[in-house]
Amino acid sequence: MKIGDIDLGHKPLLLAPMEDVTDPSFRYMCKQFGADMMYTEFVNSDGLIRNASSCQLKLNISEHERPMGIQLYGHVIESMVEACKMVTEAHPDVIDINFGCPVKKIANRGAGSGMMKDVPKMVEMTRRIVDATQIPVTVKTRLGWDENTKNIVSVAEQLQDVGIKALTIHGRTRAQLYKGEADWTLIGEVKANPRMHIPIIGNGDVNSPERAVEMFNRYGVDGIMIGRATYGRPWIFREIKHFMQTGERMKPLTVEEKVDIAKEHFAKSLEVKPDKRGILEMRRHFSCYFKGLPNFKELRLQLVTSNEPEEIIQLLDLIAQRYAGFVQDESQSSSPWG
Repeated sequence: MKIGDIDLGHKPLLLAPMEDVTDPSFRYMCKQFGADMMYTEFVNSDGLIRNASSCQLKLNISEHERPMGIQLYGHVIESMVEACKMVTEAHPDVIDINFGCPVKKIANRGAGSGMMKDVPKMVEMTRRIVDATQIPVTVKTRLGWDENTKNIVSVAEQLQDVGIKALTIHGRTRAQLYKGEADWTLIGEVKANPRMHIPIIGNGDVNSPERAVEMFNRYGVDGIMIGRATYGRPWIFREIKHFMQTGERMKPLTVEEKVDIAKEHFAKSLEVKPDKRGILEMRRHFSCYFKGLPNFKELRLQLVTSNEPEEIIQLLDLIAQRYAGFVQDESQSSSPWG
């Protein structure tokens, strides 16, 4: 699969852009486990053009992370175009437009998936952004605004016509948020549309190697983007690739192995964010890594309240010792982000 001149190989697995999740430390872990392409957290176009430091920091990309995409969102065309020019100077491999985020404070302003209520504006914004940069522009979006407006097949054609190089589709409407099951039927229809020639990437509820293979085979997508299933499980990329190559599942990780991964993630978080944020932003990751362990409540509480790196490492060592040889059910992994 190629996005412009970027060759991601056959049936690539992409890490979805996720706010408060896909920071450099988490991307570092996912890259180690085989993510073929990754994206930054959402970058607010209005904040970026006001030079907000939090937005500027999200533009930092390390060479080892490539290929990398920076994802922009906003509801004002002029602001999005100006932000696109600023992002271009950061030299990402791809600029992705967020037309998929269903969060109320974003969508109700007409940004994210809120743009699906105004398709002409969505298409015009995309055209203007494509014209403003030499970097490949991609889009992530949903099936439609609600059950009565599942217009992704025609929207996909229009976005391709104004020059995007790939399209990621989440198999829910904005109204569904993340409820119910993702429906990939229309994603398959977009891929099967003879007018479409850009890569189509499917997204939604791919949480196991078997599910990934099923989605590739049934719907013919070029790639799969994985989001919430990576919480506490960045090794899911390796699991899926192993299954695709061998037809067999990898041996589940022991708690000791997960502790080693959590330690490495924690060290990277402290390196990237040497102030207290490096600790605070790891707390939800710790909860995910060890979700489902029996009689874990007291240890978990200590782990997510400690502000001392040394104490946290000692707690992780205690977890490895107390649960030596224990294998968690990966289906227990879920999101504390909501």
